[in-house]
Amino acid sequence: MNLLSWITIGFIVVGFIALISMKKSMEERVALAIENKGGIDDRQVSPKPVIWWIWGAVLWGMISIFLIVWSFSVYT
Repeated sequence: MNLLSWITIGFIVVGFIALISMKKSMEERVALAIENKGGIDDRQVSPKPVIWWIWGAVLWGMISIFLIVWSFSVYT
């Protein structure tokens, strides 16, 4: 295996682990935001971290797809 294969596999595995580890906290943030959307409480939650997490997941997926396609083009 060459360096491109290791980079591709490493990027996919590390990104997947990071997304899964953050999933539970993002679900709690969304539930808390939905619960408190009508009133203003002390426990008001900003939706920005959830939006950034979604954008990060989309970007990770696009880069992963690009790396896989690039790996196939190198090996064929």
